[in-house]
Amino acid sequence: ASGTAHLIAAHVPKGVSIINAGDGRHAHPTQAMLDMFTIRQAKGSFKELSGAITGDILHSRGARSQIHALRQLGVKDIRIIGPATLLPTEIERLGVTTYFDMDKGVEDVDVIMMLRLQLERMDGQLLPGPEEYFRYFGLTEKRVKRAKPDAIVMHPGPINRGLEIASSVADGSQSLILS
Repeated sequence: ASGTAHLIAAHVPKGVSIINAGDGRHAHPTQAMLDMFTIRQAKGSFKELSGAITGDILHSRGARSQIHALRQLGVKDIRIIGPATLLPTEIERLGVTTYFDMDKGVEDVDVIMMLRLQLERMDGQLLPGPEEYFRYFGLTEKRVKRAKPDAIVMHPGPINRGLEIASSVADGSQSLILS
């Protein structure tokens, strides 16, 4: 449940550390740490990077943690891309720019972080059909070409191929998904 790690941390003896490995829809800091490590290995410094996080931001505990980590590491251009039904209200308060157009959102970015569509957490009314979602928000080779030539593609998995990301991108040379 969201806030569990914080609640436990308030009730343990001094000297006991609580590591939040993910709580509800709130946060997933260990995933973000792995993502930041992967980006550092691929890109070195964070200071001049631009990054796009796309997909089911509303239900993603990883997205919030990724935003906080990127901001803390000095990334100034953090973009959130998705349909309005999958974006939290007032997400811009976290220092991100919202895009409802995938093509514009990935333009000239260094890092594209895809999120899994968490269909099990949706009531069916948040998305049009899968084909329409992929047409507007799926990561295709054509869209990757809109990013910087050395952009990296990430996804925490499991991947919904053909819904969030094309297999050719997931298995392509810019993909660090298995990393």
